[in-house]
Amino acid sequence: MEKVLDIYKQGYDKLHPVVCMDESPKQLIEAKGQIAISPGQERKIDYEYIRHGMVNIFIANEPLRGKRLVKITERKTKKDWASFVKDISYSYCEAEKITLVMDNLGTHTLSAFYEAFSPEEARRLRNRFEFVFTPKHGSWLNMAEIELQVLSRQCLNRHISTKEKVIREVKAWERRRNSIKSTINWQFNTETARIKLKRLYPSYSD
Repeated sequence: MEKVLDIYKQGYDKLHPVVCMDESPKQLIEAKGQIAISPGQERKIDYEYIRHGMVNIFIANEPLRGKRLVKITERKTKKDWASFVKDISYSYCEAEKITLVMDNLGTHTLSAFYEAFSPEEARRLRNRFEFVFTPKHGSWLNMAEIELQVLSRQCLNRHISTKEKVIREVKAWERRRNSIKSTINWQFNTETARIKLKRLYPSYSD
């Protein structure tokens, strides 16, 4: 936890950006909609819906710069994750090293690069990143979760039935959020943690 918090205290560095990454499922749902009625009757809505499967939402955001990148995939395999990390790499082509904060999931491994790409490309990607994992049960330390909540609230809080429409809606949201450079004002730090999370610091006292 403290390693993540120390990274968040760093100032903005174009050559060494701190990027947070997360992923979340989105259910594709088609609502049946309005029920046919006769003149003079009140409008009636059928709240039943039809499921059309799931998609996965990958999101990366740079909290200090107000930049984010979103990708919609049908699955969330190791190869899907590796492909998204490669997209992040291209998005920061001028950076010398990218610090990537993320959850410690089974798909988030260096071996994913070697499964998805040639050994040369896998090594190139490996050397471009420093991976920093949030602790177990500590995914709330990942600022990408905040960005996912904003995406869900502003864009995906309704029934969407197709992957194509999810992509269109999310890309429009991404362009708007990037245009206004929405940043995250992170306040939680190590000093606060030692006060509020006393169970993690049994020997710590005021």
